[in-house]
Amino acid sequence: MTREEKSKVIENLTTQLSENPIIYLADISSLNANSTTNLRRACFKAGVKLEVVKNTLLAKAMESSDKDFGDLSQTLVGNTSIMFSETGNAPAKVIKEFRKKSDRPVLKGAYIEESVYVGDDQLENLVNIKSKEELLGEIIGLLQSPAKNVISALKSGGSTIAGIVKTLSEREG
Repeated sequence: MTREEKSKVIENLTTQLSENPIIYLADISSLNANSTTNLRRACFKAGVKLEVVKNTLLAKAMESSDKDFGDLSQTLVGNTSIMFSETGNAPAKVIKEFRKKSDRPVLKGAYIEESVYVGDDQLENLVNIKSKEELLGEIIGLLQSPAKNVISALKSGGSTIAGIVKTLSEREG
């Protein structure tokens, strides 16, 4: 690979790192071609983009990125594949599901919305992360509950008050 090609790859990786709020690093070495294809299919179905990258180029892209990857660059040893997703837990779910049949992929680390997770032992925590949409749904549900109670009380109280006013106006007449 020429110096120009390397700088182009670094530039492309830097752009991807900047544009994606959810980044997973995994080791998919020792997967045969068939297993790798199946992993790519599982990623595609889950809306996860999977790429195999060179550690040195990814390290340079991380350095030139505007994000703070913390200790994540220390995981760049051996084979590394990078996973991009819109949903925080999607890559973790793919990895967990795929590992039911294989010992790979091994999670090296993840960068999710400015939080850094390092090590395969973080997989279960990452699977349980809720997406923005799930959190917003829970918050809206919590906020709607008291509002619904107030509205129903006003509706029932309103008919009671209207009935009292009508009764009083009929008595005076």
